[in-house]
Amino acid sequence: MDLVVIGLGYVGLPLVREACRAGLQVGGLDRDARVVEGLKAGRSHIDDVAPAEVADMLRAGFAPSLEADVLDGARTVVICVPTPLSPDGGPDLTAVRGAAETVAAHLAPGTLVVLESTTYPGTTDEVVRPILEASGLVAGEDFHLAFSPERIDPGNTVYGVRNTPKIVGGLTPACASAAAAFYGKFVERVVEAKGTREAEMAKLLENTYRHVNIALVNEMAVFCNELGIDLWDAIDCAATKPFGFQAFRPGPGVGGHCIPIDPNYLSYKVRSLGYPFRFVELAQEINDRMPRYVAERAQQLLNREGRALKGAKVLLLGVTYKADIADQRESPARPVARRLARLGADLAFHDPFVGDWQVDGTPVPAAGPDLPAALADADLAIVLADHAAYDPDTLTKHARLLFDTRGRTRDVHLETVELL
Repeated sequence: MDLVVIGLGYVGLPLVREACRAGLQVGGLDRDARVVEGLKAGRSHIDDVAPAEVADMLRAGFAPSLEADVLDGARTVVICVPTPLSPDGGPDLTAVRGAAETVAAHLAPGTLVVLESTTYPGTTDEVVRPILEASGLVAGEDFHLAFSPERIDPGNTVYGVRNTPKIVGGLTPACASAAAAFYGKFVERVVEAKGTREAEMAKLLENTYRHVNIALVNEMAVFCNELGIDLWDAIDCAATKPFGFQAFRPGPGVGGHCIPIDPNYLSYKVRSLGYPFRFVELAQEINDRMPRYVAERAQQLLNREGRALKGAKVLLLGVTYKADIADQRESPARPVARRLARLGADLAFHDPFVGDWQVDGTPVPAAGPDLPAALADADLAIVLADHAAYDPDTLTKHARLLFDTRGRTRDVHLETVELL
C-alpha cells in the first residue's frame, strides 16, 4: 500500500478519499467491525463522505480492514484515532498508544509515520516515538516520523482536505520533507512547521482562539440581555469593519470534538509546568455554563407567559452540535435537555438529521417530520442548532413561544420571539 490510514472516522475517511483520487493505493485499519463492513459494502458512516464516493474509493482499490496485516509493506501510515479527555482533564492517549504499538509490530525501514490525532505538544516525540522505536528501528534514521494536525470541518462544503493548507512538522528536516512530499500528492498547499511540537501547538492555537472568542460573546450575551442590548445586531455592525475584527456569535454552548476538547490539552500541558492557563480555563467555565443559562432563560420566558416550566411542552430544535450535519459529538443540546428535564419539562425534539435521540440513556420523543405542527403543539420551542430547515418564517409563524439561541430569527421583531 502507498498509504494505510488507522482510524476511518471524520478525519481518516476524507483523507482516504483524497488519496484515492490522487491514484494512491490505500488501505484502512479500524477496530469497529460495523464501520469496516459498512465501507466494504459501499456505505458511509460520516456526513462528509457520500456512499457514491465510498464506491469510487473501493473501485480505486481502497481496502478497509480489521486486520493489522494491512500495514505490511505500507510506505506511509497515518494515525487518525480519537483523543478524548481523560478523567483528570488531560488527553486520553489510549487509542494513540494502541495504534503506535500496532504500527511498531509492522514497521519497516523507510516508512513514513504521521500522527494526525489532536493532542498536547510533545506527544509525537515523547509518546509515539518510543513506542515505534521499540521495533528496533530509529526515528529520523530508519523511518520518518511527523505530526500533521487534522483540519476537518464537518459539513463544510467549501474547504476540505485538498484545499485546506496542510501543516507538517517532522522529527528531523528529512522527516518533514518526506511528510510534505506525501501530502503534496493530494493537498494544494503544504506548510512546514519548525518541528513536531510547533505543528502540535498550531492546532491547539487555532481552536483555543475560537474557544476564547466564543466564550467572550457567550458572556456578552448574558449581560446584553440584562442591559436590553441586541448583541446580534451589535455583532453584525462590528463585522462591517474590514480589518481588526472577526465575527463570533453566541450559542447554547460549544460542541464537536475540537472546541470543547482541544484547548484542554494545552491547559493540561501548561498545568504540568506548575501554573494554570487561566484564559482557557475561564473560557471553559463560561461555555460550560451556557446550557444552564439557556434553561434558566427558558424558565423565565414561560413565567412571563404565565406558565411554569414544570409540565410545559418544550420542543428542542436541532440536537447536533452544528448546522446541517448529523454529528452529535459534545452537542450542547444534551446538557440543555438534561437541565430542562430535571426542572420538570415535557421534552420532545425535532432534527432533520437525527432519527433517535437519548439523554443519559433515556429516549427523548421525536416530534415527527411535520415541523409546523410540532411548533404549534409546544408551549416553548428552543432553537439549538441552526439547520437550514429552520427558516425564520416557519419558526415565527407557527411557534407559540420561541427562544432562538442561534440567531435564525434575529431580523424578526415579535413579542413571542426571544434571542439568546
